[in-house]
Amino acid sequence: MDIEKIFHMKGGHDDTSYSKNSTLQKKASEMVKQITMETIQEVYLTTSPQNLAVADLGCSTGSNSLSIIKELYNAVINAYNKAQNNGPKSPPPQLCVYLNDLPTNDFNSIFKALPEFYQNNICKEVDDGNRVNGSDQQGYIRPSVFVAACPGSFYAPVFPPNFLHFVYSSYSLHWLSKVPNGIYDENGESMNKGCIYICKESPASIIQAYVQQFQDDFSRFLRLRSQELKNGGRMVLVLLGRENTNHIDRGNSFLWQLLAQSFRILVSKGLIPEEKLNSYDVHFYAPSKEEMQEEVRKEGSFKMVRFEMFEIERDENYGDNYGVDVARTVRAIQESMISHHFGEDILDDLFDTYAKLIDEEMSMQDIRPVTFVLVLNKV
Repeated sequence: MDIEKIFHMKGGHDDTSYSKNSTLQKKASEMVKQITMETIQEVYLTTSPQNLAVADLGCSTGSNSLSIIKELYNAVINAYNKAQNNGPKSPPPQLCVYLNDLPTNDFNSIFKALPEFYQNNICKEVDDGNRVNGSDQQGYIRPSVFVAACPGSFYAPVFPPNFLHFVYSSYSLHWLSKVPNGIYDENGESMNKGCIYICKESPASIIQAYVQQFQDDFSRFLRLRSQELKNGGRMVLVLLGRENTNHIDRGNSFLWQLLAQSFRILVSKGLIPEEKLNSYDVHFYAPSKEEMQEEVRKEGSFKMVRFEMFEIERDENYGDNYGVDVARTVRAIQESMISHHFGEDILDDLFDTYAKLIDEEMSMQDIRPVTFVLVLNKV
């Protein structure tokens, strides 16, 4: 299965789109907002570029893609204003934001929303009698914020050498470049039958295959970004992980186990053939803190200056709809892969079943996915 040609968040703005079902990701972004903004301010103050080049790797689509631009812009301008009070005057910096994701991403929705976004969040209103060059017909001036798309896998080169000052990536690096080759036998059949990720029944070889793929991918990611970042460049990486060395936990792993159980229920109902389930595996890996630290150390291009782990607390406003909301979020992320492998007809039944299983489990004990945030400085 060619991940780059198939995998994408659900585009558009309907009820099952990523745009309508990414509140958990937005909440995580808000939780690490202070870390992200402090880091880009440090980059600006230590490098003082006139053109600050920023990449959002795995930007996806929807409002989250644009809200981070607003926050980064405000952070840089605040740092600029403070610097003006303590030194010689200089023109404000230009912020160049490069949105990166796979070519299958719905970039169109992002760019269609840009005019309104600029006007409501970035542009400054001016009086008709005081217009200056660059103001538009409505009497607005757009500060120097430029947005462009750079489609392609971030496990390959995306930018020229020494091009970027700051890299941000939220909820993307737990996606591997491919399903690990090591999960297949000599006949090309998965040895992880009945599971779609690492589960209790998975043999040790499955775990090792996923670990090896993560090590290869993350090391490659670090090496490529070190080439693309300027001296003094930094990264803020937000991704799903696990709390300890045990790959089977009641967090991200457990949510995959429940999705696999949902598939098995559909198999028992005759809605999908068992061989279809046995040949489906996800390109996902939730690393531990120790695994990430070791790969950063081995690759050697970055110094880890901050590492924090947190859990997104369940919003009590969800009430009885928590399972539905989580299922919609997972559907918006996985629909492209599932519909390609199984067909679209099973989607409603699958995620209705998934939502019920989540609620049943949550009534007994919380499912607590772990999120990491890393700050890395280029050395």
